[in-house]
Amino acid sequence: MHLYDTHAHLDDEPFAANLEEVVSRANASGVLDIVAIGTTVDSSEKTVEIAERFECVQAAVGIQPNYCAQAQDSDWDRIVLLAQKNRVVALGETGLDRYWDYTPFEMQQDYFKRHLILSGQTGLPFIVHMRDCEADILAMLRDERRRSVLSGVMHSFTGSADTLQECLELGLYISFAGMVTFKKSDLLRTVAKSVPADRLLIETDAPYLSPHPVRGTRPNEPALLVHTAQCLAEVRGVELQQLARETTANAQRLFGSGRY
Repeated sequence: MHLYDTHAHLDDEPFAANLEEVVSRANASGVLDIVAIGTTVDSSEKTVEIAERFECVQAAVGIQPNYCAQAQDSDWDRIVLLAQKNRVVALGETGLDRYWDYTPFEMQQDYFKRHLILSGQTGLPFIVHMRDCEADILAMLRDERRRSVLSGVMHSFTGSADTLQECLELGLYISFAGMVTFKKSDLLRTVAKSVPADRLLIETDAPYLSPHPVRGTRPNEPALLVHTAQCLAEVRGVELQQLARETTANAQRLFGSGRY
């Protein structure tokens, strides 16, 4: 079985001392590809270093909305340069967040737009963080689609059925993390069931969002992706092997730029 973890924060502190073991456990569990996600310019540089160290890891570089206020004037220029690295397959994570109040919303929108424009310029897909701001995200995506074709993924999707449909119409992929496995996530599972097979992705968002039935496990890690995959397979009425094939093919289509 070949699983593809499309979103893991491998540079986070919980993995600092045992990253080789984390990657080894992932491979042993069938997770043969992982996208390491940047959240700041320093984090993004680390994801590139990790991708250069492990053959099964690719990198995404960007500034997450809650960290935009911390960015220095030169940080965006460094992201643009990092995007040219051979092991970089995506931009982000980017997006908007109205739940936390770490960054003024207008600044979040500015940085989100920068990522979207850079995606159009480079051909790299973008990875969208969306929390309590579905209408704002969709408005910016609609606006950007007037300029260029969109290529990206809605990460750890928890949106409504209506938001899902518009994201699909915009040409985006939809990724589910451990939250879809939680006992109280019946509505989210209903939404997940309706995602077309050629637009579905899976992720851990490690070290966060450990899936049921290992929800108490800290930190979450890519090896646990199989639980989310199994949950989605059951919800969608397919075998685990089939869901693994479909989601891996989708991830390879989105991220497999052939740049390395």
